[in-house]
Amino acid sequence: MDTQRVGPASTGGGCPEHDQRCLKSEKAAVKIQAWWRGSAVRQTLLHEALRAWAIQRWWRQTQAEMLERRRRLALRLYTCQEWAVVKVQAQVRMWQARRRFLQARRAARVIQAHWRGHASQTRGLIQGCYEVKARRLELDIEILMA
Repeated sequence: MDTQRVGPASTGGGCPEHDQRCLKSEKAAVKIQAWWRGSAVRQTLLHEALRAWAIQRWWRQTQAEMLERRRRLALRLYTCQEWAVVKVQAQVRMWQARRRFLQARRAARVIQAHWRGHASQTRGLIQGCYEVKARRLELDIEILMA
């Protein structure tokens, strides 16, 4: 929409300079045009601001979703690593416990073999007990001769 400003009257047609009513209507027309242009500009600015706000909202939402995806991926990786560490620790502990058990079983077999050999030679009474603790074998043996 192209508007033109109404200028001073020329001799060909329009308002003579001394006519007050014509000058008032001309000033009123200029004011209306200025108001209309201002309203149009404000409406355009409002629409542009709303569009910019919508784009910013979309961008912030996209950024938040990307951040959430990255956070979940990092959490999943951390959980997998922790689970792997726990499994390795459990395997090591099981291996250590089995090693202690086998060591205690070998010690018990040695003691039993010696005991049986000694019992058959002495025909005495040997009483004893052993207890396997964390890393060592505790023996308590009593030998009674008859």
